[in-house]
This record gives sequence, C-alpha cells and structure tokens, in this order.
Amino acid sequence: MSITNLLGTNKLFYILAGAVIFIVFISVILILGNIGGGGIESATLEFWGVYDTRQDFAKVIGSFQQAVPGIKVNYRQFSYEDYEKALIDALAAGTGPDVVMIHHTWLAKHRDKLSPMPEVSNVKDFQFMTPVEFQSQFVDVAYKDLVFENKIYAVPLYVDTLALFYNKDMFNTAGITGPPKSWEEFNRDTEFLTKLNKSGNIIQAGAAMGTARNINRSTDILAALMIQNGTVMTSSSNTTATFTKTVSSQRVGENALEYYTDFANPLKTVYAWNNQQHYSVDAFVEGGAAMMFNYSHQIPVVRSRFDRLNFGIAPFPQFSELDAKNYANYWAVSVTSQSKNKNAAWRFLSHLASREGATVYLQETSRPSARRDIIDIQRNDPALGVFAVQALSARSWYQVDNGAVDQIFADMIDDVNLKRATVRSALRAAESKVTTLMTKRP
Repeated sequence: MSITNLLGTNKLFYILAGAVIFIVFISVILILGNIGGGGIESATLEFWGVYDTRQDFAKVIGSFQQAVPGIKVNYRQFSYEDYEKALIDALAAGTGPDVVMIHHTWLAKHRDKLSPMPEVSNVKDFQFMTPVEFQSQFVDVAYKDLVFENKIYAVPLYVDTLALFYNKDMFNTAGITGPPKSWEEFNRDTEFLTKLNKSGNIIQAGAAMGTARNINRSTDILAALMIQNGTVMTSSSNTTATFTKTVSSQRVGENALEYYTDFANPLKTVYAWNNQQHYSVDAFVEGGAAMMFNYSHQIPVVRSRFDRLNFGIAPFPQFSELDAKNYANYWAVSVTSQSKNKNAAWRFLSHLASREGATVYLQETSRPSARRDIIDIQRNDPALGVFAVQALSARSWYQVDNGAVDQIFADMIDDVNLKRATVRSALRAAESKVTTLMTKRP
C-alpha cells in the first residue's frame, strides 16, 4: 500500500472518530440537561381563555417561565359570547391554540378535541400527576367532571358554587337575626320580607326566585334544587335524561320545579317575584330584593354598583343538614389534541394547578379554590370563605350542551309560570328535549 493510500485511510478514520466523539458529547450534554435544571424544553404556547385578563395570568406565567425558561406562554382573552365558536373554528382550520379554557361541562361535547395529561414526562426531574393524586388534591366534583376513563383531561382553575346574597339592613329592620340555613327557613324569611301594595304589586321582594328570564342563573338554581331533592338527572350511561324518575315513590324532580315556580305564583304564600321585576342583580343592588342566589364572581359586580350596600353572603340553603349538596360552576384548562407541544403545555398546566401556581392565580382573580389545601386557607375569608367550603360538597351533572340545556330549563320554567303547561308536563317535555340532545351527540 502506498503512503498516499495509507494517509487517506487514516484521514477517513480520524473524521469518523471525530464525528462519533461529537455525537457522544452532544448526547451527554442533552442527558445532563434533562437530569439537571428541568430539561431543555423549548416551546411557545398559545393559551386561549375567557373572563380572565392577561394581567390575571401575568404573575403565574412569569413564575413558570422563570422556572422553565425555554417555554413561553402567550395568553389571549375572548368574550364568552365569541369564545366557543372561535375555538371550534380555529381547531377545524388547524390553527387552534395549545392550551384552552373549558367549561366544566364541556368534556361531554369536546373531549375529542382534547389531549389528556401524559402518563410519562419527557423531562427527567418532572412527573405528571396521576388520577389518584388528582383526586386527593382537588375537590370531588372536579374529579367527576374532568377525569374520564382514568385519564385527566383538564385541571380546574377554581370551583365556584351558588350561595345566598342577603341585604343585612333589610334583615335587621325585619328583626331577622341571621340568614336562612334551610329551605323551610328560607320560605319563612321570604314571606316575612316580601311587601305588596294594596293592588297586590310587589314593592319589596323577599327573594329573587321563581322565574327564568329576569333572574341571573335561574336555571342553575332550579338544577341545584333538583339535585338537592334527589332528582336523578341522567341515566347511568348518560344516554337519556331522567328528570321524571321517581325516588322512593316521590316525584322529586316535579317537586323541585313546583317549589321553584311557587315563588312566582300569586296564589302561594311564598309569592315574591314575577316577570315584571327588575333583573335580579339590579333589584338586589337597588334594594328591591332582600335575597338572591349567585356565584362569587358577582361580589365585585355588586360592590361596584353600590359600594355602601350592606350585604352578607351565606351558604346555599339545604333540605338536609346531614347531606349538603351545592351546585358547581367553574372553568378548567386543557390541552388541544392538535397541539405540537403537548408535554410542554401540560407542564405549564401542572404548574398553574399546583399549590404555588394556584395560590398566585387565586390571589389575582379572587376566586374560590378547587384545591383542598388552599380551601383550608380561604375558609376564613369574609368574602370567599362560604364559596370555598361549599366546593367540598359541590355537585354537577352531565350536560351534552350546557347552553342548550339552559334554554330548555328556562322554557320549562316559563311554561309553568305562563300556564302553558302543568308542572308534570313541563318537566316531561324538558326531559324529552334533553334526551334528544343526548342522542344526537357524536
């Protein structure tokens, strides 16, 4: 072999050896990066939501990006009216975001658009929570709503519940020492606080209760009564509505609907409201209603409208002291199935739902916690304490389309109040309509 050939062979050998050494070196760096400060993940996440502003998320996003510098998060706020359609259209066009807010009922109709939390992390020093850990960290209703077939599809930002807002000055004037704890006490206080003129017109409502269109969250109040009264809302397979099903020979759904609409019936002793009254929140702020039911997000609304209004917040009345049932309404966050950064997105949501991340978010938004360990902190908060504790006993029910169900329930209330149907036939019609919705689901 010539010297030239020998040198050529050696040159090729050194080139190949150098390439192997370089690859090994890079591999070691990558492994050490993963073992060390949180990996080398790099991604830009698009995050869409409603109600919360960019400022509401600024601190928690900032703390996450400080811990994981390679992942950037861009938040975009939508109006509630535009959000769902914009999200569906964007996902259909392949231009949807990575992270989305979902209403807690949306898993029924949008689960196919979401990617569940991974079981295994691609970063060595970080692990995703398991369904068992989810159940131990969050309130029961969140597990029921957001975990399906042992997969975590979303994590809750908070859990809100219906509570009683009451005018303390009206209670003091009437000599009522405290808010009602039971529905029997609620009936008594409503009768005592309601004032009619000689013509039978309501000049002071004991409670905003009984109608559909001029009461904020009227359909939630009715659903809460149905659940408290033992109504089986859907079949075990979630294929049919079962509002008319008897429980222990009692027509519990029918009784709940009748109870609610009695407050708008002039022939009943609890008559306190009708369709001519101002909108419930307006009436409460103006001093036209002594009580109303609503969620914690109405607290700043009421205060901004009349900062000198002397009002209190009390737990939602119960039929049974031994089995509290409260009504949940909240938003959660999830990752879209078309996201190209699923692991990074779920890592961000894990931070957002952690004790540290949730504490920052809840301080910015003044919302009641979904985390059990933060409920212990919030329970003594004068504004949020009631809502926080009620989250522990919050319930919800399977709704294939929450907007359509709201309309069906409102129509049901109207049908009874306007004498278009009896309580029984109105409930049966609503049951049939909701069942039709369920049979049309994909």
